[in-house]
This record gives sequence, C-alpha cells and structure tokens, in this order.
Amino acid sequence: MSMWLCRAGRYGEYENKFLEENCIYCTWSNLPKAITDFPTKHDLQQYFVDNDPDTKVKTAINWASQVWPFGNEMKKGELVILPSKINPVIHFGKIVGDYEFLPKNENPYYHARKVEWFALSVPRSNFEQDILYSFGAFMTICRIRQEDRIKAVIKAFEHGKLAAVETKDKAIEEDGENRDIEMDAIENISSLMIRKAKGHGLAQTVDAILQAKGFTTYVSPAGPDKGVDILASSGVLGFGGQKICVQVKSSDTPIDRIVLDQLGGVMKNFNADYGLLVSWSGFKSSVINETAKQFFDIRLWTHKEIIEEFLKHYDVMDDEIKELIPLKKIWVVNSNDE
Repeated sequence: MSMWLCRAGRYGEYENKFLEENCIYCTWSNLPKAITDFPTKHDLQQYFVDNDPDTKVKTAINWASQVWPFGNEMKKGELVILPSKINPVIHFGKIVGDYEFLPKNENPYYHARKVEWFALSVPRSNFEQDILYSFGAFMTICRIRQEDRIKAVIKAFEHGKLAAVETKDKAIEEDGENRDIEMDAIENISSLMIRKAKGHGLAQTVDAILQAKGFTTYVSPAGPDKGVDILASSGVLGFGGQKICVQVKSSDTPIDRIVLDQLGGVMKNFNADYGLLVSWSGFKSSVINETAKQFFDIRLWTHKEIIEEFLKHYDVMDDEIKELIPLKKIWVVNSNDE
C-alpha cells in the first residue's frame, strides 16, 4: 500500500482548506480539465507544453509525473502525508474517496480526493532527519518510502510516546536529489523565527519589518495590549500620513472572525486609516471569507507574508533583530533553468 506526500501550496496557503474540508487537492492552476481525460501520462505532458509556450519539456515531464498519480494511481485506503508550512508538524490522513473533477470550484481546486485525517499535528521532531528530508522533497505530489518507520512514529504519537530509533537503510538517499533546498531553508528560517520570537517577540519582529519599510511605530509593552500591538504611521515622527493599527497573534491555531471584528473596532478607537492583522498560524475560513469585503481597510498576514517581508528588508534591519535571527545569503544553482 502506497504512502503519498501531498503539499498544500508552496507556503501552506491551502493547508486550512485541506484540513477543514477533509480533502486533498491537486492545485495545478493551469489544468482546468479532468486528469482522467488524458489517455496516457505523455498526453498530459504534451497538454502542459501545448497550452503554455514558455513551459519547457523537462518541466512538463516533471508536472505530469506528479499530476498523473493523483488522478490515476492513488487508491482508497492509502495514506497521505501533509507537511505543515504553518507549524512544525506533519498531518496524516487516509484516502477515502475516488478522484473527483470539480470544474465549478474556484481555481485551483478542480481536482480533489476525500481524506479522513486521523493523526493531526504530529511534531516534526518525532521523526528522524532522513525521513524529514523525504518530507522536504521538491515534488508537490509523490510517493514516500519508509512506510513502516513512519507508521511507527504515528502509532507512538497516538499513544503519547516516541517511536524507537530504527536502523536506516539507503532507500531514502536517492530522494535527496529531489529536495527543494529553497523550501528547506525557508522551513529552517520559519522554525527559528517562531522559536526565538514567540509571543511578544513576534510583535517586535513585525515592528522591525514596518520600520524597515519606513514607518514610525509604537509597540505596546508585553502583556495585555487592549487590542493593538503596534501603531504605525508613514508620516514624519509618526504625525500624519497613513495610520495603521496592527494586531499580532503567534498562537498555534488559526484565528477566528472575532479577532478580525475586534481589530475593526480598535481602528475606530485610534482613528486609524488601515489595519494589519498578523497570525503566524493563519486564519479560519470565517476570516478568509471576509478578505474581499475588508480589502480597502485591513490586510491579513500569515507566516508566509512575515517571512517574505522579513527577507526582503533584512539587510536594512537593525543589529538587534539580526542577532535574534541571524541569516546569511548563499548562491545556489537554479534547478528550474538547468
């Protein structure tokens, strides 16, 4: 019985949807046709090439090798691995439905399979490093080896224990070639940031980002914040300009609509023009559904936006934040252009 890795977006942007809807999706935005409509994997590959002149043959082969199994090879009863990009955990589910093509769904949720999640939030630290490397494979969808060792960790987790360390074999080493080095680095930065900047520290990190973007800021002291963690203004010395109220949440779970509503009230109390709601663990669908309605007033940041902005402005941040989260630049080969 196969075990499948299925990612929920490059930054985990689809993770909450996968979990809340008990589904996995093949999130290829350039595939508005049923996977099962293609007679062979080669036909699917050719479709990718024909529909985008910028798609290289090598890229199309790679895409087809991931998309084809979702529609034709996955089976009910097989296990699914969903590495979280929101928290340092892994989610596990069992496939309980056949492949479905849902053309009326919003892009990129056309291709789905029903899943029963049976082991949520298994800490990454429970797994040995070679298994974690396999979870960091460059592929979005692929088979994962080491089934027995992974199942042992899940079973131990369900009983509140750690799995016994087993002797590793070399079967996993070949998967190292398919690891996404960039995503490995982002995961390491993400883990370091939330470890070093949990709680009030995350507000200080967001404050450093805003200052690097040219805002004058005020950060509420640690403790009860009365609904606002940071006040920011683009004006000189904080006078005039765009006035922003910022609320920062570093909890381990997505936040609900009530926090969004509270920020709206705080903005009125402070006569702010805009609001920024930051949640390291993302937002529940009740918040996401309000995105369009709040577009001209409030922005939402998850860990994805925090890391993107942090890396973008890291060079001009002060030494204190660089000592807290030390990073260095490296050059690697762009495998997409090989």
